[in-house]
Amino acid sequence: MEEDLTPTSQPELSDEKADVIDYVSGSVNYVSGATLKGSFSFPIGTAVVKERLEGSAFSNVLTRDFNSVTVESSLNFSAVHPDEDTWTFEKADAIVDFAIQHKMRVHGSTLLYPGDSMMPAWIKNFDGDKQAWKKLLQNHIETVVNHFKGRIKAWDVANEALKDNGELKNNIWLRNIGTEYIGLAFKYAHEADPDALLFYNDYGQEFGGKKMDKIIEWVTQAKENGVHIDGLGFQTHTVLRIEPERIATNLARAASTGLQIYISELDVSVRYQKPSLFDLDKNLAEQQGDKIKQIVQAYMTSVPKAQQYGITLWGIGDGDSFLNIKNKTDRYDYPLLFDSDYKPKPAYRGFLEAGNN
Repeated sequence: MEEDLTPTSQPELSDEKADVIDYVSGSVNYVSGATLKGSFSFPIGTAVVKERLEGSAFSNVLTRDFNSVTVESSLNFSAVHPDEDTWTFEKADAIVDFAIQHKMRVHGSTLLYPGDSMMPAWIKNFDGDKQAWKKLLQNHIETVVNHFKGRIKAWDVANEALKDNGELKNNIWLRNIGTEYIGLAFKYAHEADPDALLFYNDYGQEFGGKKMDKIIEWVTQAKENGVHIDGLGFQTHTVLRIEPERIATNLARAASTGLQIYISELDVSVRYQKPSLFDLDKNLAEQQGDKIKQIVQAYMTSVPKAQQYGITLWGIGDGDSFLNIKNKTDRYDYPLLFDSDYKPKPAYRGFLEAGNN
């Protein structure tokens, strides 16, 4: 996503689209003064890249409805540390400064993304023994955390380290450091900023299964071994047909660890059994709104209040979604609370209702 963050224009659809937009816009009463951030006791966030802050429509909705910001991609290893002796914090600094100016919490994502494809060339070509790799990892994490110390107060330390079957993904850190690399990442982050909250973040836990089992097992063992970990992030890039009871069950399992629980990257795809390009009709939009409401309610009822770190959406408008950024104009989905013009959809209505019922 860092290579090309140009928002995708909404595809040209049928004449009925205008009616859909009118209906969607009319489904939320802004005049009432209700906002996302004002409707919940925990923070409501969204992912941000610097380029989108330059658009007034995006930034207006951001400051109106959200009180938490996740730095979406500008803290990934390649973005912030492209060469061994080069650090590029400008984009992330701009996001953090904007958030602080508007009294928003800032969540850093991510210190360690294990995927080899996310690594710069100098890392892929690095030649050293195990101790040299550990020192490299420590230097990277300490430099990033220290740069934002006091401004970013929570971090996704490790992200997507597990396969769906619960096994560790084969990656450059596992091959050169071994299975302890995740625990070391948490150790280095905690030493750099003892006051920061530290999270493990992954996808698919809402479905349960072997990955969820392994995360619970790893967290339990890590805590017993003295690893400092504060929370678990459920990405929840999910689908319209997910059963809310399933999400509730797995959120409760995560909460049983005693950690802070975070829905960290929420969106709800509606493209199942649809053609590449399709209209978001009234019925589908309302179904999405109901599903969003159910997911938020599942979080509120399954996670004790003291462990509710918050809910973050992975974007604001559909045109900014990573699903549409990635696929350009050959596919289109409608996974977020606002359309590509930042008009609220029934998904926004559903989210609001969960907090105001």
